[in-house]
Amino acid sequence: MTGSSVEPPIPTPPTRQERIPQAILYMIAAGAIFSFSSAASKWLVATYPVGEVLFSRVFVSLFLFSAFALPTAGLAVLHTRRPAAHVLRSMSQFTSQTLLLIAFSMMPLASATAINFSAPLFAALASWIFLKEPVGPARWVALVVGFLGVVIVTSPGSETFQIGALFALGNALLFGTVTAGVRGMTTTESVKTLTMYQLILLSIFYAMTLPFAFVTPNWSDMPLIVANGATNLLGQYWWTRAIHLAPTSAVVPFQYLSLIWAMGFGFALWGDVPTIGLIVGSVIVVGSGIYLLWHESRPKLPKLGPQ
Repeated sequence: MTGSSVEPPIPTPPTRQERIPQAILYMIAAGAIFSFSSAASKWLVATYPVGEVLFSRVFVSLFLFSAFALPTAGLAVLHTRRPAAHVLRSMSQFTSQTLLLIAFSMMPLASATAINFSAPLFAALASWIFLKEPVGPARWVALVVGFLGVVIVTSPGSETFQIGALFALGNALLFGTVTAGVRGMTTTESVKTLTMYQLILLSIFYAMTLPFAFVTPNWSDMPLIVANGATNLLGQYWWTRAIHLAPTSAVVPFQYLSLIWAMGFGFALWGDVPTIGLIVGSVIVVGSGIYLLWHESRPKLPKLGPQ
């Protein structure tokens, strides 16, 4: 009609598809690469303030992701129906990542990582309570057994439960709610939109900490700073993709597998010798993940109704 204004079309919400085996592979890969980023952050925090390390990590991630996402998706990647949810999610992640990095600075990498792995139980409970996602008997078994393995790893009553352990546990609680929140947001938000808003908002939040404590980076540390941001980006994208493709309780137990990488980095860089509890607990959590992979990959038999 002449003279009428035509509004630009609103992008259609992404269709969320359930692909559990593929999501599990994404989660395993994300856990492995997150372990490198965690080790790099622990190394850097010995020289630089916590806020500065986290700012450099997310800002490098934002720069690299923008170079990839904007040419392929354009400004449509910024279209969202859930602005408040993005802000709340990023505030929670700002707090949880800060707590985890403080824990890394105070205790062995593998021990802090193990305590953090109580997050899947919190995530499954939050998804069950707030998102009404069904958690069948097999998933509950895998989650509870995996969590018991984490308890063995952390050796309650030993020197592992120091003040750093409280920071790690606080991160686990917050991260569990973040995981459930992201799963709920995938009904309207694409993986690229979720990742973009997370990186933008976290960069803003961590930039606000720089005036309080800042150390000029050494050029010799720049390769590690850039690698930390690049691996964090890849891990975040794969992690979000995994949550997008499968129910929370089906994939989050596979974060447990990064315990193996954390033990390796801890021994190679800081001489942290794995304890018997760490090895036994790791076998239990890996076993729970393998069981769940087998359970979720089985072909589902059709239900036979009355003829």
